[in-house]
Formats: sequence, structure tokens, C-alpha cells
Amino acid sequence: MTPAARVQAAIEVLDRIGDGTPAEQALTNWARGARYAGSGDRAAVRDHVFDVLRTRRSSAARGGGAGGRALMRGRMLLQGVDPETIFTGEGHAPAPLGADELVAGADPDAVDLMDLPDWLIPLFEASLGADARPVADALRHRAPVFLRVNTLKADLDKAQAALSDDGIATQPHDLSPTALEVLENPRRIAGSAAFRDGLVELQDAASQAVVDLLPLRRDARVLDYCAGGGGKALAMAARTGGQVFAHDADPGRMRDLPARATRADAQVVPVPSPTGRYDLVLCDAPCSGSGAWRRAPEGKWALTPDRLQDLCATQAEILDTAQGFVAPGGVLAYATCSVLRDENHAQIAAFLDRTPGWQLAGERQFLPSDGGDGFYLACLKATG
Repeated sequence: MTPAARVQAAIEVLDRIGDGTPAEQALTNWARGARYAGSGDRAAVRDHVFDVLRTRRSSAARGGGAGGRALMRGRMLLQGVDPETIFTGEGHAPAPLGADELVAGADPDAVDLMDLPDWLIPLFEASLGADARPVADALRHRAPVFLRVNTLKADLDKAQAALSDDGIATQPHDLSPTALEVLENPRRIAGSAAFRDGLVELQDAASQAVVDLLPLRRDARVLDYCAGGGGKALAMAARTGGQVFAHDADPGRMRDLPARATRADAQVVPVPSPTGRYDLVLCDAPCSGSGAWRRAPEGKWALTPDRLQDLCATQAEILDTAQGFVAPGGVLAYATCSVLRDENHAQIAAFLDRTPGWQLAGERQFLPSDGGDGFYLACLKATG
């Protein structure tokens, strides 16, 4: 596919998203119907679509509309690319821009650098203060790619050497002693020997840092109560060298976990219904994902006040249930990939107000300015 044909494909995908189709589904549907598109083409179209979604408000303002053509034109103008060099109508390129399109969005100042829905801006400001605008701006850009070195099988040097053999350049990152930032060829990771042999796992650096802060010991009985795909369970198992029990309200999210654990030589045991008490219970709770909107930008446009309220209610229910699995003197750890106070500090304050026998042992907020995604962690100590 030519660069212009890739833009036309992105326009079609964006129109499907605008009609209500989720982004991943829209991209999958397009790829199934575009058998001529190679892996490079699919990656390029995906990049176009996600770049627009990260800056949808600015792209619409600059492009003069909310349709796929306007959004792609706006994104090009934001990038300093002349859209008329792409919108030529030649071959599979987008049709030439009409006079009305050229006039629309002509004001270069008609751009919102926060790129958030109106209702979210006050929440960002209340949650982050002076960091609100820098965080919102960071979420407009692509996220770096990070790997976690699996210390059950390798150290940083061994993992870096194995990755280098497949042309994947990396460097350590300050957020975590197990984190490698991928500098070159991130799309080779899944096919690399280092990944296939379990030396590394894809995991954001701040997510790794959350696990680093957990008070784990080798003989601890540990439960990952909201395990999802199991990334933190695998990281905890690597730290302790022992068993980690993994539970999720939707067991289907853990379907790949046994194979991942086998590849990593990690002792992760999926449990449909936890029983007994644990020295540490981690609740990586469902949340807005606002700290990770660089990776899933559709989320910031899909979130509504009602949806946020529902998420906060779910988080409170999870805390109330999970605290019953913590052994006397144990730790209840609560994490989100959110930067919103309602889901983080306020959630923990409300739990402590309604639940006797607990005290806050420590908390940490990670922001995209730290290098990884936005994450929050609170560790609560059982005192009763």
C-alpha cells in the first residue's frame, strides 16, 4: 500500500469508529477485508488511527469536522504535513480536498492541547493541580514500549543480549530494576527468542514499579485478586520465587496465563474462588484507565460521568470484599492505572473511614512524566 492508500484506509476505519464500532473491532474488520495489506500496512493504518484518537479534539478542530477525512486532514496539519500531497485521488489515495474542506479548520489556534472532553478537564485539574496540563499533553503522544526482565530466567544483561540478537535495541529505565525500554524494532518482540523463551514480558515500567513497591517476601501467601491477563501475578512470582494465586471476576481474561506462567517458569495458580487468608492481596482494580490513555486513547472519549461513578462503586466493592482475604497483620494493596483522585486517594480515604482495623502504610502516584503510564498504589496494613 502507498502512504496515501494507508491514509484512506485510516479514514475508513475512523468513520466506522465514529459510527459506534470499537476501535479494535473496526481495525480487525478492515484488516479482514484487506487481504492485500501486509503487516507493515496494518501497523501503519493502526498508527494513523490511534494518533488521531489521542488527539481527536485537536484533529477535529484543525481539520474542520468529526468525520474520518477531516480528522486525518487535521492530524496531518498538526504534524506539519500538507494534506494536499496525500489527498490527490490518484490510485487508492483519498479524493482531493474540496474548497469547503480547505477553508474548514483554517485557524491554527483552534486546537485544544489537553485533548479531553470538557467534563474531564476540571477532574484533571482537581486531581493533578499543576500537573494536569502536562499529563493531558503526555496522553496525546505515543507511549514507549517496555519489557520486564523475568529474573527467574535472566538478568538485564542476558535479556538485552538476547534481544539484540534479534535486532531489538533496549536500555534500562529508572522506574524499575527489571524494566527495559525498547528503542528499536518493537514489532519484532513477539517473534524474538527472548520473548519466546520467557526471558522478557511486555509490561509498562510503572506497572513494574508498582510490583516493586509491594511488601513481598519469599514465603508469603499472595493473591492477585483482579489478575486480568496476569502481568502483575507473573511479576510477583518472579520476585518471590514462590506461588502466587490469581483470581479474576471474568476467568476468561486469564485464559493465556497458564501458558505464560509455563514459559516464564513462574508458579502462578489461577483460582476461580479464593479461600483462606493471604499475607498480601493485590487489587489492581477496574478503572478509567486514564493513566494509560496513550495506549488505549479511545477510553478518554468513551468515559462518561455515569461510567466513572459506576467504576468507583465497583472499586469500593472490591476493596470491601478483598479485605476479608487478608490475614492478620497482612497487607491489602490497591492499584489503578488512573490519574483521577476519585479512583485513587479518595477511594482509599473512603475505605479507611468505613472500615476499622486498617491503616495506610504508604501510597505512590506515578505520572506519565515519570516515564511510564499513570499508576496509583496504596498499601493498607491490617491492624485489627
